Amino acid sequence: MNASLPTRRAFLKSTGAFAAVSAASSVIAAPNDKISVACIGIRGRGNSVMHSFIAEPDCEVTHLCDVREAVLSQRGAEVKAKTGKMPKLVKDYRELLSDPSIDAFMVATPDHWHALLTIEGCLAGKDVYVEKPASHNIQEGKVAVAAARKKDRMVQMGTQIRSAKFLHEAREFVKSGALGKVITGRAWETGRSGAVKLVADGTPPPGIDYNLWQGPSPERVYNQTIVEGAWRWMFDYGTGDLGNDGVHRIDYCRYVMGLDTFPEAISASGGKFFFDDDQQWPDTQMVTYDYPGHIIQYEMRLWSKSKLFGAGEGAVIYGENGWLQLTNTSWKAYDPDGKIMKEGSSDVGQTAHVRNFLDAVRSRKRESLNQEIYSGHISTVMCHAGNIAWRTGKKLRFDAKTETFDDATANVLIGREHRKGFELPKIG
Repeated sequence: MNASLPTRRAFLKSTGAFAAVSAASSVIAAPNDKISVACIGIRGRGNSVMHSFIAEPDCEVTHLCDVREAVLSQRGAEVKAKTGKMPKLVKDYRELLSDPSIDAFMVATPDHWHALLTIEGCLAGKDVYVEKPASHNIQEGKVAVAAARKKDRMVQMGTQIRSAKFLHEAREFVKSGALGKVITGRAWETGRSGAVKLVADGTPPPGIDYNLWQGPSPERVYNQTIVEGAWRWMFDYGTGDLGNDGVHRIDYCRYVMGLDTFPEAISASGGKFFFDDDQQWPDTQMVTYDYPGHIIQYEMRLWSKSKLFGAGEGAVIYGENGWLQLTNTSWKAYDPDGKIMKEGSSDVGQTAHVRNFLDAVRSRKRESLNQEIYSGHISTVMCHAGNIAWRTGKKLRFDAKTETFDDATANVLIGREHRKGFELPKIG
């Protein structure tokens, strides 16, 4: 990145005017004044989001960070081929924290790293685009919000449909009163997943920093299956499919229904009813979220090819005068007899979501973010709360002020002790 943007930021900070740069909200950066982004976690989803940042003309991916040497080399070559510039390749994210040339982090690691990278990035003065879920547990997410507020950082959670035109249209349609009084929403995930079978524990192969991969999670002997992808289905690293895919669909319901706060109570049932494997999270799960005068229900079946309303995943909002169906790309509203009342645009949102984040980095207008960290935290907490209700087998009441439950057993699962060297910072 050209040094002009950090120099300008340093000047604004020194004069106390950093928060007053909102006038730049609609200004396209000059070619020599690009936002410098360090991409952390660049396999799979991270690779896709990285390329969305590269595609923006006022953004430059200047650093790549991953615990795997081979991934770093491959992605570095790809970025150079696409942009003509070789990014700096970094294995340990801590090298990025003190680098003043970096304006923002893109975080797309396994779930157990999302919050800590967000927190440390904020405390180091970086803005952050973090993939969903925003945290591995409720306590981490709460600290991430506090860090963003303390340092006045722009933090966007990567539920990209929040920036899709069709989702905003659907919300406005419901707000218009066309469905009458809206009380319930239903979100779902269906599909046939594969069984999770762990190979025997072993030793880390050359080319991966396994200590860094573990990060804040409890110490564990290396297991290739976990590290290469099964982490999502293990308690210590992932959040199950509720935190993986459910966070999107639950967020659809919450946003379109205008429920911008935490639920008051959560109950859940489910278990491992189909797969006889090593997965720890359930393959079948039903969760109910109680709001004053509203209910959101979530259904997850990882073993079923049977779709709901013709879609393997999606959400439906029910009103007194009809209902509205949301897919991952569009919406349609139906009257009580099933006739289409109205249908909206069709798009996927990722490009717009990245653009929305970059615009907020320039404008310093936190309210302009389509999925600002606090909103992302609410949807993420709903997933954590559903999982905790399932693990405890209890209907739980949630205190939005303290972000705790009315049950001691459930409160034990709100957070965890981070491994030495990767402690959760305390935000004063």
